[in-house]
Amino acid sequence: MEYVYGALLLNAAGKPIDEKGLTSVLSAAGVTPDVAQVKALIASLDGVNLADVLAKSEMIAAAPAAAPAPAAEKGAKGEKKEEEKKEEKGVSEEEAAEGLSALFG
Repeated sequence: MEYVYGALLLNAAGKPIDEKGLTSVLSAAGVTPDVAQVKALIASLDGVNLADVLAKSEMIAAAPAAAPAPAAEKGAKGEKKEEEKKEEKGVSEEEAAEGLSALFG
């Protein structure tokens, strides 16, 4: 992941993403760069416009997850929440303490 982060940092700085620049960024971050991995990343990014890729990923992240639920379904969800609250109150602190005391004899 450090290699990808280095490439993104070079892109954000407006620098060319090449072996020398990526190696320099990785070295400055305290990572010993592997020449084969640097070359592989540079080769895989050849012809890729990172600005376009990042813009598309931002659009996907900003898209709404789902449409809002109709009013009838909201009422049914409210009933489920009340049932869940009742179930949570089932075990008191005293009952929990008694259960722990059984572990120690």
